[in-house]
Amino acid sequence: MSFSDKAEEFGGKAKEAVGDLTDDDKLKAEGKADQASSKIKQAAEEVADKAKDAVENIKDKLSGK
Repeated sequence: MSFSDKAEEFGGKAKEAVGDLTDDDKLKAEGKADQASSKIKQAAEEVADKAKDAVENIKDKLSGK
């Protein structure tokens, strides 16, 4: 998980909170969208990492390690 993804998630939470305090539905929605985007990116990174590990394991088995 990258720092920028966590920063985006935190920023989204802040936007949502400010939108809630000011009754700004658009800002609340933007905050929720930022959080969702961050979570999708984090999940994609996790899947990519697991795929990379799986490929490395297969390579190791094929090479006799």
